[in-house]
Amino acid sequence: MDVLAGHIEHVDPGHSSFFLAYRDEWLDDHFLKFHAHQGLELLFIHEGDGLVEVEGASYELEGGALFCFQPYQLHKVEVPGRRDTRYVRTNLTFDPRYLEPFLEPYPKLQAFLRFLSKGALTSPKFTFTESQLTGVMESHVQAVTEAGEDQEEARILFLISLLRHLQLAVIPYEELSPEGWSVKKTAHIESIMDWIEGHFRQPFSLELLAGELHLSSYYVSHLFKQYTGVTLTDYVTARRIREACVLLANSGKPVQQIAHEIGRLSPPYFCKLFKKHKGMTPLDYRSALHHTAK
Repeated sequence: MDVLAGHIEHVDPGHSSFFLAYRDEWLDDHFLKFHAHQGLELLFIHEGDGLVEVEGASYELEGGALFCFQPYQLHKVEVPGRRDTRYVRTNLTFDPRYLEPFLEPYPKLQAFLRFLSKGALTSPKFTFTESQLTGVMESHVQAVTEAGEDQEEARILFLISLLRHLQLAVIPYEELSPEGWSVKKTAHIESIMDWIEGHFRQPFSLELLAGELHLSSYYVSHLFKQYTGVTLTDYVTARRIREACVLLANSGKPVQQIAHEIGRLSPPYFCKLFKKHKGMTPLDYRSALHHTAK
């Protein structure tokens, strides 16, 4: 196991874009990780006491807690070392792009995955029921970890089953959509998010977005805020910051070039936004990632 102190670990799930450690145990010693990675991480705490910090906010680590860490979201997990310390966790990290094509027949579940990986979560912490989670996990864990020609299919089926369980029993229903799962409105939200995905590198225009989707500006703005809990402007900003994290981690492009590429922003404004969202400057973020990688 890898313990890091004072640095950020850049974790790459690898070519399979899938990592699962089921009921991994850490005994007695101090556990500390401070890292960011390209996948969506679901961290289930079975036993243990400690602290989780996510971009400046602190949450209690305790049995029955689920933490959802979005791609490139900095987070620190710490369990103090003491006699008879027992920290048991399940860590699932995967690239949402790996699963999305298989969710085309299930638009509600696809929207749920997008919410977990790209949405504005009011908190990264949720609670789960151990017996229910164990039932979902144990029926799949052997198949997804054994090498073989059926491994990819087993992993897809496992992820779909787990997401469905989270959707129904763990992530609060009202947090996803205050007006319920309307097929029409869900389709509009997906269209809005798809449009943003293709245009966030350009100066944002609500009128252009609404016009291309043949909807009114008021309806687009109002529906998006109701559904996600954040404004379109805040969502676009968060998407740009996420893209900046990718470029800072995986390229040597200067800050001014990244600022231009993610939305034609001025370097000072970009640095101000980045520090507000990530708690450090773009250069500090890159330096920490590269230092640990070396």
